[in-house]
Amino acid sequence: MANGGYRAPQVCKLVGITYRQIDYWARSKLLEPSLQAAKGSGSQRLYSFSDLVQLKVIKRLLDAGMSLNKIRTAVNILASELKSDRPLGDVTLMSDGASIYVAHSPSELVDVFQRGQGVFGLALGPVQAELEGQLHELGEVSQPQSEMAAAEAT
Repeated sequence: MANGGYRAPQVCKLVGITYRQIDYWARSKLLEPSLQAAKGSGSQRLYSFSDLVQLKVIKRLLDAGMSLNKIRTAVNILASELKSDRPLGDVTLMSDGASIYVAHSPSELVDVFQRGQGVFGLALGPVQAELEGQLHELGEVSQPQSEMAAAEAT
């Protein structure tokens, strides 16, 4: 860390982006350096560690297939909803390439673009165990594992 922050060339190497990308993202206000903005020719931008984390998140979202426009929209929505100027560091994000989801907790997943529309995941193992338990309580014989595996394969 030089002079209390990371300079753009260091950031590019650490995050895996080009100077052109970081320059564009700063000028377009996608993510400006929090320690020192560029002030004309010859001045250095200085990024904090938190900035590096957020830049890495942006890079990973791009790698996952998200467009920069969608990422920018998500950052703006999150900044507004979280009342934060550094929203990418405040939450856990997930993406399927089509949307960006925010995980506020292990049980809550929200689609950013649907403005808070809840999404849920369903693990099948606990459902199977619950049904087996209910069948046992009713005195029914549960389907053997080998038959279940054969049924799932078809």
